Amino acid sequence: MSNLRVSELRAFVPATDFERSRQFYQDFGFTMDWSEGELAYFHFDDQVCFLLQDFNQPSFASNFMMHMVVEDVDAWRQRVVDSGIAEKYGVRVTEIESQPWGMRDFLVFDPSGVLWRIGADEA
Repeated sequence: MSNLRVSELRAFVPATDFERSRQFYQDFGFTMDWSEGELAYFHFDDQVCFLLQDFNQPSFASNFMMHMVVEDVDAWRQRVVDSGIAEKYGVRVTEIESQPWGMRDFLVFDPSGVLWRIGADEA
């Protein structure tokens, strides 16, 4: 059974404006390890990673969602607010809400319309 270990799962996040989205994710707080052609690899603390792809399909992007579970949702929301991405990119950042599934979370929409749900388990 040890041969069934998974070392990483990467989502391919669409971008309608690849250059703008690359900068957005860096301003969001992710590290871009590399970018070549139509792909860029981003990570945060080696725990969260994804590939940004130059894929201009607005209906796909606006129906795409990432869910990031964090330890301190209040600190993460403050980090997002302090980053200034809402103003700089004209994106929406919601307030933190308690969800019926036992999490507190908030939403961030990227410049392509990709929804990020960032939350933590309620204590």
